Amino acid sequence: MANFVYNIAKGRVSEFFNRVDSNDPSTSAIILVPLSASGTEAEGQDYDTLAAVLAGTANEQTSGGWSRKTLTDSDLSAIAVDDTNNRMPATLPQVTWTGPTAGNDTTGLLICYDADTGSGTDSGIIPLVHCDFAVVADGNDVILNAGDCFRAS
Repeated sequence: MANFVYNIAKGRVSEFFNRVDSNDPSTSAIILVPLSASGTEAEGQDYDTLAAVLAGTANEQTSGGWSRKTLTDSDLSAIAVDDTNNRMPATLPQVTWTGPTAGNDTTGLLICYDADTGSGTDSGIIPLVHCDFAVVADGNDVILNAGDCFRAS
């Protein structure tokens, strides 16, 4: 699997990060979904919801210490245009999964946008970016230091 932007999010990733960072709406968040199987880019990029992604080849990794991570405005760095490099980044903070156990490996990480964390469902979550995230779990903490997960240029 490769790193790619879902068709529905092309040209919009920075917008969704900015909406969460601006607390617009207040229930919005970036959702990180670890995957135990990813599927292909050709298959995945056409899906418009997290529910559709997970109904395809991709499988969410929910066992052995893995879980979704919800990032709100207080978790994200302020969105800032990078005029020096002529780009607009979407940046993730450091994220930790505590002690995923052996045999509960990952292949990828979905970065998604949820406008309504209070009552939203997977069919209302928009997949933004698929990132390679191959982790062989061994009981140690997994710390993601992704930084810019997307750059519009």
